Amino acid sequence: MKPHVADSMSKLVVFAAAVATLFCGPATANSGPGDMLKVDLRKRVATADAPDKFHIVCEKQQWNPSETAIIICDMWDQHWCKGATQRVAEVAPVMNHVVSVARDRGVLIIHSPSGTIDHYKDHPARQVAKNAPKAANLPEGITSWCQWKDETEKKAGYPIDHSDGGCDCQPQCKQGSPWTSQIAAIEIKDKDVVSDSGVEVWNLLEARGTKNVILMGVHANMCVLGRPFGLRNLAKAGKNVVLMRDLTDTMYNSRQRPRVSHFTGTDLIVEHTEKYVCPTIVSTVFTGKPPFEFKDDKRSLVVFLSAENEYDAAETLPAFARELQLSHGLHCEIVQGATDAKSKDLHDISGMEILTEADLVVVFARRRALPADQMKYLRDYLDRGRPLIGLRTASHAFDAKGTGPKEGHDEWPKFDPEVLGGNYHNHYAAGPKVTVTPAAGAASHPILKGVELPLLSNGSLYRANPLAASATLLLVGTIPDKEPEPVAWTNRYKNSRVFYTSLGHPDDFANPQFRKLLVNAAFWAMDKK
Repeated sequence: MKPHVADSMSKLVVFAAAVATLFCGPATANSGPGDMLKVDLRKRVATADAPDKFHIVCEKQQWNPSETAIIICDMWDQHWCKGATQRVAEVAPVMNHVVSVARDRGVLIIHSPSGTIDHYKDHPARQVAKNAPKAANLPEGITSWCQWKDETEKKAGYPIDHSDGGCDCQPQCKQGSPWTSQIAAIEIKDKDVVSDSGVEVWNLLEARGTKNVILMGVHANMCVLGRPFGLRNLAKAGKNVVLMRDLTDTMYNSRQRPRVSHFTGTDLIVEHTEKYVCPTIVSTVFTGKPPFEFKDDKRSLVVFLSAENEYDAAETLPAFARELQLSHGLHCEIVQGATDAKSKDLHDISGMEILTEADLVVVFARRRALPADQMKYLRDYLDRGRPLIGLRTASHAFDAKGTGPKEGHDEWPKFDPEVLGGNYHNHYAAGPKVTVTPAAGAASHPILKGVELPLLSNGSLYRANPLAASATLLLVGTIPDKEPEPVAWTNRYKNSRVFYTSLGHPDDFANPQFRKLLVNAAFWAMDKK
């Protein structure tokens, strides 16, 4: 390592360690040794009648720590790309904290800095790998790189172009293999494992009875997916394998297709993984804190709270979020609740911790009574004066009408009049198309800029008259023989900018004018051009 690079790296490690100290307090959940790990898996499932469309599915699982392993992939001391080296140094202390908590819980830790294993030839952790009994069921392909999990993934291809090696620096760094070991910020204990062999890793997993495997490290679009011990091979072999999506990075040059932020490139690979390879989780399971973010990720964070079972929000919101990411440079995360009205987890939306970091929250939920500790994140978010958008059933998002659980749960039946400024009292029958036009004097409002009206909607017309005195009406909707009803308006809740629309039917999301309306609303709510 060149001296000036070493100086820069040492400063980055000190900075990252300080960030980790602030970010990674003691885990508030899953913290007892021997307790089951409560994990929230997120994946994207193809829609039956439209295989090119996907909806988000979240599944809660409980894992026995003694049946769980973490594999740390290629967290080298130095990469040929200076930017990659810097990001590794930044995430490494956070990763070390997660690994430390997991180790104390009884999770097996496997360090896999490929190509540097000889550096550890005398380390006890290396001997653990070498001495593992040979498994009788070695999966086909476990000895080699796996380019694609199956033909479906191969046909889809990568969502980013990393054919140039993925260096985002200017000028691009010279390629090579400068790594000599795993970065020192990630501690290797004697009872851990050091191996980059798919066979050795498999032998260990089988000998220990490991069912669940978490992959973290770099790079998600290359080694994490493709190594012999990577996501594809382990998924094909039947392990319950997941990617820890906030503790990874990509090799992606933002000047290559699709020409988005480096960090959006990582998000696209995470999305690809959830569609075609395996689910993902975040480090919150071990830290009790919001997901890790790189310091250079300057994108505004939009969090979608999706928890309804009538209008396919689990399908329409991810597609719209992707548009915000690709076309408008925003960082979008979806916190998905149950979509089955009979689910035992109906009144539970895991992952609300991320609201502490959000720049905008979009609510598309229906009749949920959330646990008080989850609802507190939303109440605190609004108390800080942060912006919010409500879509369709948000007008009765947290009014369970007495059907939700009581003890330890928090309903907000006045969310509509208090926060949104509305007055929802049912809706007209479905059938007649709703004609949506500007309210008197509203045509020049920035949320309506460039939106071609009238707009036709197939969704039933909500009854919302009269609005709160603090609301500013933007759009009205009419159906034959009925009085017009408010369809979109703005409001102020304390110091929060709020926009609400009763539109949100799946057909609305297919309309580019509706999506333009939401894009405008997002930037208006965040007070950005």
